Amino acid sequence: MLARWAALLARTGVSPNTLTVTGFLGMAAAGLLCAGGSFAAAGLLVAASSIFDALDGALARITGAVTPFGAFLDSFLDRYAEAAVYAGLLVYYAGASTPWGVEAAFAAAIGSLMVSYARARAEGIGVDCRAGLFARAERIVVLIVGLLTGLVLPALVILAIATNATAIERLILVRRATLAPPRPPRSP
Repeated sequence: MLARWAALLARTGVSPNTLTVTGFLGMAAAGLLCAGGSFAAAGLLVAASSIFDALDGALARITGAVTPFGAFLDSFLDRYAEAAVYAGLLVYYAGASTPWGVEAAFAAAIGSLMVSYARARAEGIGVDCRAGLFARAERIVVLIVGLLTGLVLPALVILAIATNATAIERLILVRRATLAPPRPPRSP
């Protein structure tokens, strides 16, 4: 399905990086909506922005426009996009009388960033680190469901626990991988 949509977009001449930036701007706007307590509208915008985020890579592959910078820009803006939504939720809960709202939003934000950082840093030292239940797609789904249903605080609690557990799981995986004795080369 993504390939079909990407093929349609390819005919328009829009670039993959334009989709990446558009998705980021949508997430930033969703963060502003969260700050104002417009959770359902924010949820719709996060969902729409996620489509742009999914399409940028597919469009790059179809058009032959895959570049290292495009991959970097996508990951770079993904972190800012998530942070914008969490920042909006932090602002909202800072002004609300909801117990644990600020703490849950803060812990979810830190956990989300650490999951991504752990993977990037592990890859930097040559360790494949995709383990864990709460990669970006799962985090975004929980955010969307929480925002659309009005169950934002329970979603944040789930995210706070699951993202930090995933980050710790990745820490353990990298420790094991880096302490393991090197494998002997395969014989021909």
